[in-house]
Amino acid sequence: MNVAVTGIGLVSALGDLTQTWERLVEGRSGVQLYQPFSSLEPKPIALIGKHPAEIFSLTRQVVSDAVNDAGLEIPLFDCGVVVGSSRGNQAQWERFTTGQGDLANWLKTLPNGSAIETAQLIQSQGIVLAPMAACATGLWAIARGAELIWSGQCERVICGAIEAPITPLTLIGFERMGALAKDGAFPFDVDRQGLVLGEGGAVFVLESEELARQRKAKIYGRVLGFGLTADGYHVSAPELGSRAAIAAMNQCLKRSGLTADQIDYIHAHGTATQLNDRNEAHLIQQCFSHSVWISSTKGATGHTLGGSGALGAAFCLMALKHQTVPPNVGIRRSEFGIAIAQSAKSADLENVLCFSFGFGGQNAIVAFSR
Repeated sequence: MNVAVTGIGLVSALGDLTQTWERLVEGRSGVQLYQPFSSLEPKPIALIGKHPAEIFSLTRQVVSDAVNDAGLEIPLFDCGVVVGSSRGNQAQWERFTTGQGDLANWLKTLPNGSAIETAQLIQSQGIVLAPMAACATGLWAIARGAELIWSGQCERVICGAIEAPITPLTLIGFERMGALAKDGAFPFDVDRQGLVLGEGGAVFVLESEELARQRKAKIYGRVLGFGLTADGYHVSAPELGSRAAIAAMNQCLKRSGLTADQIDYIHAHGTATQLNDRNEAHLIQQCFSHSVWISSTKGATGHTLGGSGALGAAFCLMALKHQTVPPNVGIRRSEFGIAIAQSAKSADLENVLCFSFGFGGQNAIVAFSR
């Protein structure tokens, strides 16, 4: 059974789905210098508004946009829900520790908050799942959503991930790790400094292709397959040699019925940290003998942590729709011998991959086709 993507809802520092795609293709960035908390120094951040966003309002926005984009109407009683986040409503927990907020509402701050908010919004009485796999959360949610359709448990699923990670604890934590950039995000650049945190996420309406065709829905593309593995190596550093990540790649290609030379574009995780970019470039060089287009869009949107794979998946689908490789915003001088798209490129795109690699050695790769 083929799984079709019939709707996308997205929000980032560059705007909604259409605005983000247009500005991304132009090479624009939503990263700016902000001081969201008076107790902390200004830092480059990709904010959606002037102040840190609230996760439930972002969830309602992207889910409503996805439903409208798919040409559907609420209620969607039989629709499955797989919506995750790596941070959840951590911002509210941090406010609780300083005596702010009403503890009577603490249940809404649990990690499944965005999934429950989605289910209530669409009035789903079906399966509701809330994956949490660090920065691999978004792709894990898409893989699980597609599985629900392939297995016949659902005919339609809303899946994806949303993140509102601009909190004092998150900023201080990444700074103590030495992972935050001082000036901006420059994935795969020889002078990359580290990651820049960003807000946002994306959700997708997945349907059996038969259902989509019956109702004459537009189709962005198909979910072909996925690979999910874990390094079992370190709490934050990727395994040297990328053994488990290569296994995820092989799983994804096998399940998708593809060979490496059939891949036309890879949306890389590309965090602009020293270790991630080096390991990811090594992975690409190990698995692909041909020159496949590569780009990371975190120089434009910032790193939305659990939401980043969902954003990447949306950019893969928009690339298929427009036959355009999005640029690797922020790169000036590449360190690696891979085909980085320094500007938007017109290309014949049939099969594309999206990569996500999360803390704890979480590896996720999803394949999409035109």
